Amino acid sequence: MTTSILRALTSASVAALLIGCASAEHHEQAPDSLTVTGTQGTLLTATPLETFDSAWAMTFLPDGRALVSEKDGNLWLLGIDGKKLGEIANVPSVKAMGQGGLGDIILHPEFAGNGTIFLSYVERDPADESLSGAAVERATLRLSEQGGVLENREVIWRQSPKVTGNGHYGHRLAVGPEGHLFIASGERQKFTPAQNMATNLGKVVRINQDGSIPEDNPFHGNGAVTDQVWTLGHRNPLGIAFDAQERLWVVEMGPKGGDELNLIVRSENYGYPEVSEGDHYSGKPIPTHESNPVFEDPAIAWVPAISPAGLVFYSGDVFEEWQGHAFIGGLSSQALIRVSFETRPTDNLGQPPKDGQTEPVATEAERYEWGKRIREVEQGPDGALYVLEDKEGGRLIRLTPASN
Repeated sequence: MTTSILRALTSASVAALLIGCASAEHHEQAPDSLTVTGTQGTLLTATPLETFDSAWAMTFLPDGRALVSEKDGNLWLLGIDGKKLGEIANVPSVKAMGQGGLGDIILHPEFAGNGTIFLSYVERDPADESLSGAAVERATLRLSEQGGVLENREVIWRQSPKVTGNGHYGHRLAVGPEGHLFIASGERQKFTPAQNMATNLGKVVRINQDGSIPEDNPFHGNGAVTDQVWTLGHRNPLGIAFDAQERLWVVEMGPKGGDELNLIVRSENYGYPEVSEGDHYSGKPIPTHESNPVFEDPAIAWVPAISPAGLVFYSGDVFEEWQGHAFIGGLSSQALIRVSFETRPTDNLGQPPKDGQTEPVATEAERYEWGKRIREVEQGPDGALYVLEDKEGGRLIRLTPASN
């Protein structure tokens, strides 16, 4: 096992031992808020703002309001106080099953002028409902004081092929600094598609905003689906984000352990299911990344699993000392995880670094837990952190430093 992964696993194991004591230590601060103590002793005030049924994604609008999607198909407009104002009409019709339904929603970088949004969801095969796959639409959002409507809806991408089962859709979205749309596409619990270039399952996909394929994609010219692929060998990527250095990162669920945070490098193969830091649920071992250095190492891996969902890089002033840190929601871990980074001489392919070669190495810095599954995390325009709890009745929580 490489030094970076061993260090990450050790950090995660220590943090897991602390979960039962430090981070579980919280008390009522007010009828509607908690003081949460992190594993390193950091005190946060957690203020509930609203409740949802299986909330999935959140994005802030330029005027300080926000949008929240629910898996069952609702898209809510929230006021600047985090309270529901009303629903957005003409949202894609979904039939929520398993992990699939309405998914991610993000804004076009020039949303204030063009009103364009991108949203993902799961669609069923009209000829066979047992088959499904994720789709991505581009639409124009017309807002009102109490809601809004989607207009000019157009499907610009689909998972191919549609398969049986209702898991591992991924379908998280991010717009890159050059305007391309990146889509994190899960392998649908089918294992081998992650290495099959004739599918876009288990891949990070890069397309233009109209759904066309950039000619500078690494595998362009090898077929319609292959042309889309930016990286391969992913399992269930449920968080995607750019950092301040405009580097792309994806956080993905491993099998039995081995959740990964990966720096996404053009054309690279991240190994699943050939390698992993976890094992199959049957108990059958999977070779580690170290066993085959052709595959990219994760910047950090977690054993036991955290079940990551949602990813954001912090840049605000409320937690000034955490600028550049990543925040990841945890489902089975019922925690918000903070990750710090440093650049070291290393090669993420598991080889000795060449002269001057460096890579970012990630370390779990702290966990914050209040007994709820965390589905999504975003930074608000006020610099606070906002998290969505999973399942029915899950709350939108605003996190700020605890007052003395």
